[in-house]
Amino acid sequence: MTKADTFSALESCEWSNESVAHSYARVVSKAADMVVSHLVAAVRAGPEIKALDLCCGHGNVTAGLVEEGASVTGLDFSPAMLDMARSAVPEAHFIEGDAMNLSFDAATFDAVTIGFGMPHVPDPPKVLSETRRVLRPGGRLAFSVWCGPEVDTALGYVFGAMEAYGHPDIALPPGPGANDFADPALAFPALEAAGFGECCCTTVASMWRVADPGAPYDFFREGTARGGALLRPQPDVNAAAIRAAVVAQVLDKHGAGPVWTVPIPAVVTSAVAV
Repeated sequence: MTKADTFSALESCEWSNESVAHSYARVVSKAADMVVSHLVAAVRAGPEIKALDLCCGHGNVTAGLVEEGASVTGLDFSPAMLDMARSAVPEAHFIEGDAMNLSFDAATFDAVTIGFGMPHVPDPPKVLSETRRVLRPGGRLAFSVWCGPEVDTALGYVFGAMEAYGHPDIALPPGPGANDFADPALAFPALEAAGFGECCCTTVASMWRVADPGAPYDFFREGTARGGALLRPQPDVNAAAIRAAVVAQVLDKHGAGPVWTVPIPAVVTSAVAV
């Protein structure tokens, strides 16, 4: 078990770590940035739109909304992320808060975006309920989630290698699945139960371009919450085996290099408040 004994404590511990937050913004987000335009388009951001960017992180989606002329509030629980967001997007307003217990009045916003935040909250349906409450009728929600290992993805390479070679005593506290809400069979009923309709989803072929076939291992180790919590405590022999397995996967699937395009696709799901 990790040193954080609940899912909520794990997420808080990991994302309050400036090193993890900055590593995410520096390298992991190169793939997440490819999804921003899809989120912004899904909520029809524009000059007349008042938008809430939940789980805003370092502000990449916030910036996309602002570029379209929207008036944007960003919310996150990580002070380290919010510091970066405030510096990167001074035109927006940022607050520290809980996506499951929003401080805004009902029907405050025209649009809500959640860029890769759904897997980081203990109760995703509660987030959807709160999102519906703060959206006006007809308002739009869009969220992104990384695809799971059922498709070709760096996430599958890394977590598959951990399953094969990781130390058996290193585990995560119970929590929602990292890729649950990439599945419309789960996401759409949860959206409908929260008061949304017109649910749809699309897959975005996001990716990393890397000069080291082991880079996906490094990215997950240094710049993610779940991945880092599992990878950083590994004994040296296990860590070496995991990284070697990731290298082998990248070489097998994506050639001899010297530069590799490694897929880490995402699903963008959108819906309308009814």
